[in-house]
Formats: sequence, structure tokens, C-alpha cells
Amino acid sequence: MLDRTTERATSLVRRARARIQAAAEHDPHAWPEGTVLVLQDGSRAVVDHVEDGADAGPQDADPRPGTPRPTDSHPAGSPDPAAPDDEVAEGVSGPPRVGGPPPVPEHRDRSTGSLLASEHPRPAADEVPNGLRIAAAWSWRAIAIGAALYLVLLGLAYVAVVAVPVVVALLLAALLQPGAAFLVRHRWPTSLAALVMLLVGLGVVAGIITLVIEQFAAGYDDLTSQIGQGLTQIQDFVVRTFPVTQGDINDMLANASNSIQQALTDNRDTLTAGALTTAATLGEVLTGIVLALFTLFFFLMDGRQIWLWLVGLTPPNSQAYIDEAARRSWRTLISYVRATAVVAAFDAVFIGIGLTFLGTPLVVPLAALVFLGAFIPIIGSFLAGSVAVLVTLVAVGPVKALIALGIIVLIMQLEGHVLQPLLLGRAVSVHPLAVVLSIAAGLLIAGIFGALIAVPVIACANVAGTYLSRRHQGPRPPTPDTRRARAAVRPS
Repeated sequence: MLDRTTERATSLVRRARARIQAAAEHDPHAWPEGTVLVLQDGSRAVVDHVEDGADAGPQDADPRPGTPRPTDSHPAGSPDPAAPDDEVAEGVSGPPRVGGPPPVPEHRDRSTGSLLASEHPRPAADEVPNGLRIAAAWSWRAIAIGAALYLVLLGLAYVAVVAVPVVVALLLAALLQPGAAFLVRHRWPTSLAALVMLLVGLGVVAGIITLVIEQFAAGYDDLTSQIGQGLTQIQDFVVRTFPVTQGDINDMLANASNSIQQALTDNRDTLTAGALTTAATLGEVLTGIVLALFTLFFFLMDGRQIWLWLVGLTPPNSQAYIDEAARRSWRTLISYVRATAVVAAFDAVFIGIGLTFLGTPLVVPLAALVFLGAFIPIIGSFLAGSVAVLVTLVAVGPVKALIALGIIVLIMQLEGHVLQPLLLGRAVSVHPLAVVLSIAAGLLIAGIFGALIAVPVIACANVAGTYLSRRHQGPRPPTPDTRRARAAVRPS
């Protein structure tokens, strides 16, 4: 029984081996034994071994059959000196031969650089991160723009006697140009319309100055007496409230008077030089006024032609966008100047009425000061109102001064929360923080004049920059006809 089982198992094993062998012989995907040769007609043949006659040489032959060759016994990369290495000249790795040159790589120069570096090193510029590239690009462009602006400001400061009247004429042109355009639409000659509006502006300014001077001269005596009474009231209040006697106050006033007289005596030369400087400054002011009026007349008469001539100097592809940005900035400037004039008149009228009821002297000069101060937003109105409160304090007493302060604060609140949003709207959309910072920068750069023009400059730059950054989102504006511009120099 056991023998039969053994024979049956042996037969099954033998039959399984035969089937495996047969399957291996007929498997089309099995690896052939030997070397596959591709013939010219595309057929393949399997041979046991192919000798390469070109590579075979006497040094590769082994006279003793069965003896392994050095390249067979030492694989590539072995530390043995006889092992082949494709990356080393002469196909030998390991230590150099005695008295021979060191091995040199075929594709890498190890005499320079790191042994761990890539065989094909990238340029140094490609190793810089993309974020650092962007930051560097923005940085040098910002530095170039800042340097250009600094040079422009430096040049304007050098020719301030000319630049300031031109800017003032531009602001006045924004205020008077709608009137001149109205006259031109009613078939007035351009030059006559410009002349009429110039005379109207001069008449208004001259009338205000004349009224201020007359009121100041008429109320000077009353102001002197009221100031004396106010100072006496303040002294009495200080004596009653604080542990100070009238004799202490008199001594303090006497010492202050002596100090002022001594300072005037010691600084006589400085005061003389200052007087001469003031005379020269007055001459520059008169020259600037004449130049501003002359420039204003031509801005009102030929402003569009002057602008078209400037646009004609720019690249043709950019003329349409530059002209549209300038138009929007000009409309913004007109809206700003007109709204500021209305707000200034509102402040001057109502603060003047309040000061009149309180009995404050020099109401008209103080109202004129409030009107001029309103052209410097936030800061100008505050300073002008402070002067009015101080005059009220020394003239009619501290109680009415507090009432005057309340009136001024109320009017400024109405101005900031009702009038300016209603009149300006979205035409001059500038954040209050930007207004304060721009005025501060204007004061540092150009003094009072810089504070005066800081807000309109920021407003116009905001409108123009916003349009130019989004110019491709809408239809292309019409190209201006620069041929309409009058030639700057005509041939004789």
C-alpha cells in the first residue's frame, strides 16, 4: 500500500515537471538564452555568444580556459585598482598607479567647487527665491521714483518764485474756469471771457481786503480798550483763584517788559537784517502776484491748448489715457476748490455771526481769517478758530470765550459731517488720516504753501492713479487732437 502511494506521488511530480518544462519552451514572453541578433530583413535570431572583434585584443585573451578575467572578478566601482570605472579616464578606479597622474573625471572638474555639487551647476541668479526677486524689483523701482520726486521737489524749490505763482494760478483757474466756460458758451470771445473773470476775481479779493483793513482800523481803539479790560479781568481772576498777589503779577510783567527791551537791544543787527530780508521777501511777493495774474489769464484763455501741446510730447499710444486722467483730475480739482470755497464762506459767515452776538471786536477780520484758514482742511479751521477764541478771551472775558469755542466746534462738526460729504461726495474721496498726513508732509516740505496744496494734490493723484491702474477695464477714451494746440514757437 505504501509503495503504491509513493509511486503515484512520484508520477504526479514527474508529470508536473514535464508540463512546466513544456510551458517554458512554448512561452513567447520568456527571456531567450543567449544573444538576440536583429537581421537586415527585421527577423531575429538567438545565438549562444557574440565576440566583439573590435574590442577584443591580445590583452583580453586568457591562455588558460576557465580562469576569470580581472574585469570579471572585480565589478565596476570596486576599490580594487584593477576594477573598471566608466567615469574615470582609462577605465580604472582606486588609488593611482605609482608614478602616474591621478585619475581625472570625464564630466566633472573637481579642481574647483564642491564635490557634492551638481555636474551641471545652475546660475547664481536662479538660486534666488522668487519672493526675494519680487521684493528687490519693487525696492529699486520705489527708490528710483523717490529719487526722481526728490529731484523734482529740489528743482521746484530752486525756482519757487516762479513755481508758486503758477500753482496758485492753477487753483484760481479751477475756481474761475466754469464762469469763463459759461461766457464762451454764450458766444463771448475767449480772451474777453478770460479777462472778465480775471477782473471779477480781482474785484472780490480787493473788496475783501479793503473791508478787512477798514474794519481793523475802525475797531482798533475799541480793541485796545477791551484788551486792557480783559487783561485786568484775567489778573483779578488769577488773584482770587490762585495764591498769587497783585504785586507778584506786576513784578512778573515788569520783568517780562525789561526782558523784551533787552532782547531788542541785543538783537538789533539781527532785526535790521530781518527787516532787509522782509523787504526782499515783499518784493518777491509782489512779483509773484503779478506773475500769478498773468499766468491765470492765459490759463483761462488757452488752458486747453496749452494742455494739448503738453500731451503731444508724450507717446501716441498713451495720449488718450493721459488726457482722460488729466480731465478727471481737473474735474476733481474744480469740485474741491468750489466745495472748499463754499465751506469756507459758511464757516466765516456763521462764526462771524456768533462772534457778533458775543461782542467780540474785529469780527470781519476774524471772519476773513476763518475763510482763508478753511482752505487748509482740519488744521486751518482749528487755528483760525483758536485765534477768534483768544481774541474773545482777552476782549470780553473767559465765559464768552468758552461760548465762542462751543460755537466754533459746532460749526466745524457741521462742516465735517454734513457740508463736505454733501458738496464733495465721491469726487474727492480721501481718508481723514491721509488728509492729516499730507498736510503734515506739505508743512515740512514747503511750509504754509505746502499745507495749502497738499490735499488737492493728493486728491488729484488719487483720481488719476486709480483711473490709470484700471484703464483697460472700460472702453478706450478718444484720442485728443493735439494738432489743435497752438505752436509754442512760431516761425518768423
